[in-house]
Amino acid sequence: MNRVEIRITGLGGQGVVLAGIIIGRACAVHAGKHATMIQSFGPEARGSACAASLAVSDEEVLYPYIRHADHLVAMSAEGYEKYRHELKDDGLLLFERDLVRPAPLPRQCAHGIPSTRMAEALGRALVQNVVMVGFFAGMTNLVPVDAVREAVRLSVPAGTQELNLTAFEQGLDFAETLLAEGVRQEVGA
Repeated sequence: MNRVEIRITGLGGQGVVLAGIIIGRACAVHAGKHATMIQSFGPEARGSACAASLAVSDEEVLYPYIRHADHLVAMSAEGYEKYRHELKDDGLLLFERDLVRPAPLPRQCAHGIPSTRMAEALGRALVQNVVMVGFFAGMTNLVPVDAVREAVRLSVPAGTQELNLTAFEQGLDFAETLLAEGVRQEVGA
């Protein structure tokens, strides 16, 4: 695997950083890859744009900053607008389809998921980020799904594992349904 750059963006309070931690842990701890993560957010704790940037590789990551994202995960319109120009021309955009309206993309591949509604149906809108992590895992095949599932289990607060794993499976199922319907995604940018 060459270096893969991932930007996850949204608003403070959406669990952007936790989503990055889960994906990074899945790569580095459970799949034997090298991964770095940098987080950024505005001065407000909730409601301001925030992001998590990950660099993943089979080799040691010497430069942790994102140059051009292979994968952009947008959970808010503000985050999408701020970071959409970082996505590679042939990159993958995954977005919260009730909150983000992507501009027409030249060659990128874009897929939306109603992750907030799905989380609300589970009774906790807070697990929207884990629904998105499941969607990401299914659409990218960056690392084995079991590695991501285990990272979810070990990264979420004690007592919430069952709910978060259910949220993860819903996002994963949504991705698998899209792929079964003929959506094709080249893996491992």
